[in-house]
Amino acid sequence: MQINSNAIRRYDIGLIATTLIAVFAFIIVIVNLSPVAESAPRYSQLKYLKNEKGNDYNFNNIAQVPASEWSTISAPVNLGMDGDVQWFSLVIAPTQSDESRFILHIDYPLLDTLDVGVFQLTGSKPTALYSAGDGQSLSERPILHAKPLFPLPNSAESQRVFIKVETSGTVRLPIRIWEEKEFIVYTSSRNVALGIFFGILIAMGISNAFLTVTARKLSFLFYSGYVFSLALTLITLHGYGFAYLWKDNIWFQSKAVVVFANATIMFASLFTRSLLPVREHSTKLDRISKGISWVCGASIIVGMAVPYYVMIKLFLVLLSLIVIFTLGLGLWLATRGVVVARYFSVAWGFLLVSGLTASLDNVNLIQLPIGSNNLLIVGGAVETIILALILAISYSHSRDDLIEAQQFALDQEMQANIAKENLLEVQKRYQDDLEYKVEERTLELEITLRELSEVNQELERLNAIDPLTGVYNRRHFDKRLRSEGRRSRREQTPLSLILMDIDHFKNINDTYGHDGGDACLIHIAQLFQKHIHRPTDDVCRIGGEEFAIILPNTDLSGAYHVAQTIREALEGAPLNYEGQNIDLTASAGVSSTIIENEDHAQLLLRHADALLYEAKAGGRNNVKYKTLQEYI
Repeated sequence: MQINSNAIRRYDIGLIATTLIAVFAFIIVIVNLSPVAESAPRYSQLKYLKNEKGNDYNFNNIAQVPASEWSTISAPVNLGMDGDVQWFSLVIAPTQSDESRFILHIDYPLLDTLDVGVFQLTGSKPTALYSAGDGQSLSERPILHAKPLFPLPNSAESQRVFIKVETSGTVRLPIRIWEEKEFIVYTSSRNVALGIFFGILIAMGISNAFLTVTARKLSFLFYSGYVFSLALTLITLHGYGFAYLWKDNIWFQSKAVVVFANATIMFASLFTRSLLPVREHSTKLDRISKGISWVCGASIIVGMAVPYYVMIKLFLVLLSLIVIFTLGLGLWLATRGVVVARYFSVAWGFLLVSGLTASLDNVNLIQLPIGSNNLLIVGGAVETIILALILAISYSHSRDDLIEAQQFALDQEMQANIAKENLLEVQKRYQDDLEYKVEERTLELEITLRELSEVNQELERLNAIDPLTGVYNRRHFDKRLRSEGRRSRREQTPLSLILMDIDHFKNINDTYGHDGGDACLIHIAQLFQKHIHRPTDDVCRIGGEEFAIILPNTDLSGAYHVAQTIREALEGAPLNYEGQNIDLTASAGVSSTIIENEDHAQLLLRHADALLYEAKAGGRNNVKYKTLQEYI
């Protein structure tokens, strides 16, 4: 295929102009994606502590760790790939106003476990505890957002925040403290910028999918697959996939980056083979290009079974090799007179270099002045636009060949060009209309889903509460017991259960009536709740006068202490009802074990119930306690 020199110069000018415009436009987008620097940071004394083996740090004892064991670290934190538990400490400035609270923002959603505890500077126990990370359900986050957000309690004094991180990927911790109003403004501009970017990618992917049918060229199909895979990769890296597309699918979230990143490289390799005349110049290089697509396709399947930390390391090695090979292939073809290869090398270089640079930043081999995810957006956007120009150039080349071969039908060709222009105009109008409808429907869907989520949460809360006492009911108890049983089995931590029954409650009902009995139940539930201090512990009413207390990560002696304390407190706190004191006592059965299978939790319940009956048979107003192993 011969191309005249005037056409080459026009294409060169178009390439340079498009590249400069794209770079400038997406730098503006990045400015909107990045927060404006503060005149003074709202936190200080950022320190780091690695939870070495043998150290059992938790939020109950982390404040007692000597300052000498902490290491000062600069922001933004990037520790590379480290599967150990990491602790971070920082001091938050006092709240300036009661009208706007502070929000702790971790601008990196790919952390498996992210726990936050807020302490007073002189306190040893947390005033607030939060959990986030894509290793747990999105609904368990304190603020339902694609990125981890944590509301900080208002305080006229500085507060210390401890952050616990554990992940199979890169340990990154871009920390920012926002005022709530300030964060809303920032999120608004960020969402507009991301919406423009992803809207362009989706529109280009859809339009090229249509061109596959109309032009009957696989290049458009591979390009469309590449654009959608790139969009899904970036959506995953920004946390929107876990928040909206595969919501709460923790298993797939752990695989999504590997799947979509490999799919992006696979389609890019297929697109390269269909766009460049590799086979005409070297069958060996063509087989290597084809092999790359097969390797990436196989990596997608293997990535479903192999752990993330293994696959991401293999992908980074693969990506490095592909960068060198693909850029070298493009430059080699350019030296052999393939004009399109010059433009291809420039376009492909933007994405591969930005992707490789971002990958090296993720494993902490280099430090970037901007976020690696934002760098990928710039590289991907510029590369996508230039590839679209290359497709237009390639298509233009084919059209020129057709014109040269059919000079005798010049009139017919002119009519075909007019029809083509009309088709492109109709397509553009359809594309604009489609973008508007997609954006409109997406907004409606987001509003509907948000409203539905709020209603479901309220219904779930009401269905789990006992209407008389205000504590959790039997339905919540059964669900929580199964959940904590699975956690005990997974983490190999003890789970304890207390069953308490009010002594001689029938006599109370007979003497004081059901209103008096209800008043006693309310009094007892309030007393039980007063003596339960950990947010992970639950008090549930599971029968008429029977209560259950679930104590995760608590051994038998600790559970016995809680049961005995509550029993003594109830014995010493009679209820004054209509001028008469009603003496109240309770019997309790306490059982504890490390759950080993699905049926173990129910066995724990039956054991605690048996111990409760022993306590009643032994004269009431006492506590019987044993481990489940003694029962088995």
